[in-house]
Amino acid sequence: MRYDVVIIGGGLSGLTCGIRLQEAGKNCAIISTGQSALHFSSGAFDFLNKLPDGTRVMHPLDAIKRLGGNHPYRKIGEEKIREYVADVQDWFGKSGIVLHGDVEKNHYCLSPIGIIKSAWLSFDDFEPLETADAFPYKRVAVANFAGFIDFYPRFIADALAEKGVECRIEILNIPAVEKLRTNPTEMRSANIARVFDSEAQLENVLTLINDLSEEVDAVILPAVLGLSSVYPLEYIRKYSEKPVFFISPVPPSVPGIRVQKRLQERFVELGGTFFLGDTVEKAFFDGDTVIGITTNNHSDIQFYAEQYVLASGSFFSKGIISRSNEIYEPVLNADVEYDSQRDNWFCKNVFDVQPYMSYGVKTDTGFHPLRDGVPVRNMFAIGSVLSGYNPLEEGCGSGVAILTALHVANTILISD
Repeated sequence: MRYDVVIIGGGLSGLTCGIRLQEAGKNCAIISTGQSALHFSSGAFDFLNKLPDGTRVMHPLDAIKRLGGNHPYRKIGEEKIREYVADVQDWFGKSGIVLHGDVEKNHYCLSPIGIIKSAWLSFDDFEPLETADAFPYKRVAVANFAGFIDFYPRFIADALAEKGVECRIEILNIPAVEKLRTNPTEMRSANIARVFDSEAQLENVLTLINDLSEEVDAVILPAVLGLSSVYPLEYIRKYSEKPVFFISPVPPSVPGIRVQKRLQERFVELGGTFFLGDTVEKAFFDGDTVIGITTNNHSDIQFYAEQYVLASGSFFSKGIISRSNEIYEPVLNADVEYDSQRDNWFCKNVFDVQPYMSYGVKTDTGFHPLRDGVPVRNMFAIGSVLSGYNPLEEGCGSGVAILTALHVANTILISD
């Protein structure tokens, strides 16, 4: 099978790159093993929340120059990044994804356990907060569906109480949701969301919300509405008597799954080919050039392309794999940046900065992965497979995924 570009990985970075290339007329294939990190999203994209020295960041564009030279943002360059972020909300809007926030300034959002944390662009489900010190409502009802254990009203109420918010906890009994409790594994956010694809069930939850909202300024609900579309969210917001403030429960993430589906649909609508449930096994080389790849499901058929993009992710998605004495990249056998002493890979205190989070594929300044120190001429690496940054500590995982993808896509287009 022959394409202009083959992208290895169908998460946020791979899909962003594929969509951008398809928009420009390229014929692309994405090979995706399965779930992406979007299924675990808390409902926002981050750009840069903290510098490596621990300094908090509110204006991420201005902080890029303070990052180390090996950071992906420094390889892209501040000028290019400013160009990309200026259009990012409109660009995602073409896929039906509404992102709230100011691209030049971080805002705040409420975490699944009630902590107000920094974010860049929030999904349509969530209301951005201007400060970390205050909540916009003084009296709230924190409501949960009976039997749903992936949402923590008490944590949220206690955290908001410290900010002077009067909270009461309520339980919503919806018969259609109650049926999911016959099997504990079915009482998950994605399954609850499917119940509310029915307008009749939305009417039931709306009635309960309005019944408990008389003595409060707002109602807080778990973000389990809108698996396939934002209609359930719009319905509740339109007809509820008081504002409804959604907070993401623990994964799986309904908003994240919806964003993943929207991006995948957009890629296919533009003519791209999406191979779901397949894994790239090996790349074949002629010197410093990839001449083909094979996959688990197409072992006797090679994929050929002029350009290839490695968007396979980090440890979570097995884009990077660790053994007792080494960390390696399985497709190219690319050079990986990591400490040769295993004891230095991690800190025993789980809350400390974990060194392994910054391990990944080495690239040149053009994001060509290195093999034995030599750049692979027609291969690019993007997203969390890259080295040079700590996505968790710096709060920049989504930003690196999106911006490296757009940058590499533009690099491919310019090179034609």
